[in-house]
Amino acid sequence: MAKRSSIGKTAMWGLMGLLFLGLGGFGAVNLSGNIRTIGSVGDKTIPVDTYARQIQQELNAISRQTGTPMSFQQAQELGLDRAVLQRIMRDRALDHEAAQMGLSIGDAQLRDRIVEIPAFQGVDGSFDRDGYAQSLRSAGLNESEFETSLREETARQLLQGAVLSGVEMPAAYAETLVAYVSEQRDFTWVLLDEDTLETPVAAPDEEALKAYFEANADSFVLPATKKITYAWLNPTDIIDQVELPESELRAEYDARAEQYNQPERRLTERLVFADQASADQAAAALEVGGTTFEALVQERGLELSDVDLGDVDRASLGAAGDAVFEAEVATVVGPAPSDLGPALFRVNAVLPAQEITFEQAEPELRDALATDRAIRIVEAQAEDFDDRLAGGTTLEQLAEQTDMVLGQIDWTVDSSDDIAAYEDFRRAAATVSDGDFPKIEQLEDGGIFALRLDESLPERPATYEEVADDVAARWRADEIVSHLRVLADKAKSNAEAGTSLPEQGLTQRVETGQTRNAFITNTPAGFMSTVFEMEPGEIRIMEGEETVVLVQLDAIKPADDSEEARQLTARLREQQNEALARGLFDIYAADTLLRAGQNIDPRAINAVNVNFQ
Repeated sequence: MAKRSSIGKTAMWGLMGLLFLGLGGFGAVNLSGNIRTIGSVGDKTIPVDTYARQIQQELNAISRQTGTPMSFQQAQELGLDRAVLQRIMRDRALDHEAAQMGLSIGDAQLRDRIVEIPAFQGVDGSFDRDGYAQSLRSAGLNESEFETSLREETARQLLQGAVLSGVEMPAAYAETLVAYVSEQRDFTWVLLDEDTLETPVAAPDEEALKAYFEANADSFVLPATKKITYAWLNPTDIIDQVELPESELRAEYDARAEQYNQPERRLTERLVFADQASADQAAAALEVGGTTFEALVQERGLELSDVDLGDVDRASLGAAGDAVFEAEVATVVGPAPSDLGPALFRVNAVLPAQEITFEQAEPELRDALATDRAIRIVEAQAEDFDDRLAGGTTLEQLAEQTDMVLGQIDWTVDSSDDIAAYEDFRRAAATVSDGDFPKIEQLEDGGIFALRLDESLPERPATYEEVADDVAARWRADEIVSHLRVLADKAKSNAEAGTSLPEQGLTQRVETGQTRNAFITNTPAGFMSTVFEMEPGEIRIMEGEETVVLVQLDAIKPADDSEEARQLTARLREQQNEALARGLFDIYAADTLLRAGQNIDPRAINAVNVNFQ
């Protein structure tokens, strides 16, 4: 049975209470004129406030999820305003349908639901009549409007529940899918690779490679390419220009004192007890071998990660410091006092004191400070460089006048070397087009660049000279596979005649209980799909990259009736029932909207949208 789509009473009216608190959120938007509706569906109008409020709620929800405020313009680009309008029209169509059917709730039920809404309750939890009226006024509503909307909301949910309830996908559908994905295969296979060949593949001459290229010319294609000129300034390019007085280096050394000078430490775990008696009892059990530290941790319902203190120095352990630091590694000491109560401590490792002098740390400090200073210098120059480019300075001139380095790249979507290793550059290269003027852009490591598109080349046939290395590699791979195929065909014939693969001197690998999504190392693409197409006893040959595989199917194992399979079937049926119910409801809602008819005023919608700009 599909679950009814109604919201639980408590959750529903809690939501209604929150809705009221949010109604005033749109009150700050002042809609000029006398526009009260944006249109109607059937005999149900769509109030301006309903549309505006739901737009605002969507903006707030997305902003909370992303942690970044979303503008209305961004929302429009995503189609959010149209989605909100479509949802409102669907709801009003259902309201119209419910009214036509005579679905509603009585006054007594309406009253009961209103008094249950927390937003309308006083400090003692009872219904606050004055608070109810004040909340509605704050939201820009009167009691009649709210109660009408509440009746419509309830009737709409009754209608929706009636459509969704009782929808169930045939059980055979889920059972068939589970049986399909849970089937298993037992098979034996042999991997043939270059080492299997008695005679290595000989190196080809130029004539053979060119003949191979001509025979396969259609498969040698150069990707779409952009010839790009760029100017690039990496902070490391000017790091030698940065001067750092010793006083700054020493100040940074002092600021990193804890990094360079650390006292002796211990990797320690601490198990705290509620009282001294419990701690003494645990220590006694450890002493006589009646338990282990791990067992004591588990008895408390904890994991070792819960009691791990990491590396600590003597001072941070307080009164327990001496006992812990005098203990041997892998021993437990205590009970000893801690800031949380009596505790047992286990020592896992000794970390000796670390003392790095200023002279030893100076190269690292100089590199870190110089890099940071160079990044700030680059950032300070970026605006000036951008102004020069906007004023007509070319990339070539900018490179001559500044520390920027001029370069050129034949960029494709697969480029990842040098400056193309930066995501920011790849994104700019992908979007640059003819006529775009160079501008300064940032790189993630603090560098800057500007680029210019010189020429765009479409995907095109390659010449032999352009892909000579690829031709040689593919010729060799094909030759290896060709020789291995001869061996595989012979081995297959012998196996079918009764000579097993091991008897032919081949090393076979046995796999049992493998499912369709199993990954078997060193097998060609589509290997498991092929295995599941085979019949028991059948042998097939599959070609990979410089490899050939023989596989023999040994057994087909149907899905078993395990508890895991039953649970998977139940989950799948539930998902299918919900999907079917939702699909039927969407069809019903669309039909309801079509039959009710709609009349939307674009000018009214635009008047509301303007207030979000």
